[in-house]
Amino acid sequence: MATVAARTPVAQQRRFRPTRAVRYLILSAGAILFVAPFLYMVSSSFQPLSELFSSPPKWIPDNPTLQNYRDFFGSGHSIGRWIVNSAFTTVTITVLQLFFSSMVAYTFAKRTFPGRDFLFFLGLATMMLPTQVTIIPNYLILKAVPLFGGNDVMGVGGHGWLDSYWGIIVPNLVNPFGIFLLRQYMKSIPDELLDAARIDGAGHFKIYWKVVLPLSRPALAALAILTFQFWWGAFFWPLIIISSPELYTLPLGLALFQDANRTVWNLIMAGSVLASLPLIVLFLVFQRQFVRGISLSGMKG
Repeated sequence: MATVAARTPVAQQRRFRPTRAVRYLILSAGAILFVAPFLYMVSSSFQPLSELFSSPPKWIPDNPTLQNYRDFFGSGHSIGRWIVNSAFTTVTITVLQLFFSSMVAYTFAKRTFPGRDFLFFLGLATMMLPTQVTIIPNYLILKAVPLFGGNDVMGVGGHGWLDSYWGIIVPNLVNPFGIFLLRQYMKSIPDELLDAARIDGAGHFKIYWKVVLPLSRPALAALAILTFQFWWGAFFWPLIIISSPELYTLPLGLALFQDANRTVWNLIMAGSVLASLPLIVLFLVFQRQFVRGISLSGMKG
């Protein structure tokens, strides 16, 4: 490739291509279209309410202030508790999904047993089921968990895992999409490395833990970002499971705050920016591994 590039005239390398200019123009317009609402939300979080609905809109505040953030935390709601609840449930689900999904993916990618492909495609088939179809069965199962939430041995008499962290975390320990993503990436790992580990006396779990997992870091980073993003902003499932205000996650808390402060949009903008910050930081830190994991996971079928 270097030789070909050296033989190419410099003028030809720098030749203007109209199609490339049009492509970048379309991509730039799309990027501005998608980023503009977020930038306006950030700008509005630093503006007083009197300037928020000025015409034309102000993208750069004349008098930026942090008072909106101070008023948001001083509004009398349990903002800190909401953040802790979201952080606990999201981090726990993300870590456990990475562990269990990677173990299942390793089994499907590197182990051979009867019915392996059938079980794999059966798991993929569950991704085609709408979430709404499984809500009522999952709700009834969680309500009838024995010896939890006032239930007896037969799962009767209380609320089980409803209105608890268990009800959010346990049903989401494994994700079929995560299994698929990691399995596709693990299939690209040479089998010779696993054979060398077996010759050295390593068992299946040690091979998985010492060989396969370190080589799967890009795919694990991609899955971690996707899982964290989804559950940090999850609203529907926690809304069904949680009824106690002290267990509200941040999305539920923001909905409660918005319901109680319908016209205080500057504070709502400040809360929305705070809710978005962890996702932005996470992506900026792991963006290289995220892009690499997504791009390489479909190389092998």
